[in-house]
This record gives sequence, C-alpha cells and structure tokens, in this order.
Amino acid sequence: MTQQHPDANSAPQENYGPPVPPPYNGAQAPTPPPFPGPQYSAQPPMPQPPQYSGQPPMPQPPQYSGQPPMPQPGYGYPQSKSKIAAGLLGIFLGGLGIHRFYLGYTKIGIIQLVLAIVLSVLGLGFLALWGLIEGIMILAGAVYFQRDAHGVPLRN
Repeated sequence: MTQQHPDANSAPQENYGPPVPPPYNGAQAPTPPPFPGPQYSAQPPMPQPPQYSGQPPMPQPPQYSGQPPMPQPGYGYPQSKSKIAAGLLGIFLGGLGIHRFYLGYTKIGIIQLVLAIVLSVLGLGFLALWGLIEGIMILAGAVYFQRDAHGVPLRN
C-alpha cells in the first residue's frame, strides 16, 4: 500500500476569500456570513483643517464697476496737507523750519533748524524772517508751495 505524502515543497493552501457557509439542507435557517469588519486603506485619511466658530467673516463692500474704488488715506495713499497749517507754521515757527518738516522737505528743514541753532548762539535772529516770508508765500498760493514733497497738492 502506498500512501501519498504531501509534497514538502508545496505551500499550504490558505483561505483568501470570505468564509463559505455550510450547505443548506432545508432543516435549519441559513446564517448570514460574519461581518468582515472595517476596511483600512494603505494611507491614513488626511486631517481636515480646523473650523473656527468665532465671529463670521466680515462682509465685503460692494464693488461698483462704473467707477474705481476711492483711495483711503490710512492705507498707503498720501494725504493732502493743509495750506493754512503750513502757512501758520511758517509764520510762527518758520525760523526753525517746522513748516518744511510738515510739508515733507526734511533736508531743508534740518538745514533751517541747524542754522537757527547756530545763529541764535551768535545772537543773529534774522532767520525768523526767512520762515515768515515762506509762511506768507504758502498762504498766498505761490507756485513753489502748491504741492508737498510727495507731489500731493495742498488743500485749502
């Protein structure tokens, strides 16, 4: 008698599919196959960004297509300076060059300030006359003083 021996080189058979239910013989009710459990993918799911439940987003102002948006002075657009303020600064504090600082001409303002300090130590106060004349020119609307250092026209 010869018995067949299993081949030592063959791999054992494995069950790769769902379990097969026993055959139905009519006497007992068929049982459903067991639930296989959750299926996992090779990659974990991507995390969702957090949803903030604070205040709702600010509504955007309506955009009118017929006209360009108005520039807002506080957001990078230069503001126009007051002609009256520049003229009064020139008349009362012009010897120190304050009106030049106000209009944005810092280089000449520093020159006037240094000259005022040096000449006041020497007892010469005629530099105030320079500021008085420039203050009157600003108020009168002289061509040289119609714009500030950035090219923005002075407002009345």
